[in-house]
Amino acid sequence: MAVLFSILLLALLIGALIDIITRRDDQVKHLPKVFWIILVILVPLAGSLIWFLVGREYDSEGIRLPSPARERRPRPSAPVAPSLPEDSRSTEQQIADLDREIEEWRLRAELEKRKRDQGGSGAGEAASE
Repeated sequence: MAVLFSILLLALLIGALIDIITRRDDQVKHLPKVFWIILVILVPLAGSLIWFLVGREYDSEGIRLPSPARERRPRPSAPVAPSLPEDSRSTEQQIADLDREIEEWRLRAELEKRKRDQGGSGAGEAASE
């Protein structure tokens, strides 16, 4: 009797794992597929039963095996990003502009550091530069 129970438990475990792995993400409910796999492996009997009862999405026709020939539901499309204006500058010009911006940031950081080091007395000097 124990051998029969073990074989049935193993078949249920393998069936649940195959079912989880072959399902698309939009057919899995309540948890991500990875967590369902971990649950079924750690707690084979309860995890498999919970998977078949609440974890998977059933078609209106009842139980059907997932097949690639079935009509797939369209996935929601990602929001379209607004189009950015085209940059007419060459790559070299863009790099030169970036280098200039980096140098400006570096100079500002040095000025701020000097102000802090001088205790705020260099505020007039920074404004005159």
